[in-house]
Amino acid sequence: MSFQSTTTKEKILLAILLGILAGIVCAITKFGWEIPFPPRTPLRDLTNPPQEILQQLGFSFDFTHSTYRYNDNPRPTYSLIMHFGFSITFTMLYCIIAEFKKGITLWQGSLYGLFIWFIFHVVILPLFGTVPAPLNQPLAEHFSEITGHMFCFWVAELARRDLRNRMTHEVEA
Repeated sequence: MSFQSTTTKEKILLAILLGILAGIVCAITKFGWEIPFPPRTPLRDLTNPPQEILQQLGFSFDFTHSTYRYNDNPRPTYSLIMHFGFSITFTMLYCIIAEFKKGITLWQGSLYGLFIWFIFHVVILPLFGTVPAPLNQPLAEHFSEITGHMFCFWVAELARRDLRNRMTHEVEA
């Protein structure tokens, strides 16, 4: 089945579909990146940024730290929902923009990842007190978050471009 995208509406619908699929890949890639390069110390990770955001919005500690079990391992329910939601949302945005402005794909998506890291980890999250000010964060955290965002959005771009080429039968340079 081919998705020939000729109208603006069709391009946006294609980009949304690509964003969902590539966003899932992006989220899983970021999780994988954090295994060898954990961004926070164990103490700072007792309440991770997604849990802290929810608590800042008025949700209780018990709610934000609730878990489900998979293979007898506790997994943080709402942290995962927020993590996937963030990745899918910002990958969809990337895919929509990429349909109309190819410049966003500079460095095959890794520049976009660097931009997203800067906006959230240097500006927004410290501004709202979700994470410490950038100068008060360990260098290891910056390294993990910078490289992790660049890597996961690079992989998202690889997924977006490959899926787009396969779905539309157009070769995107």
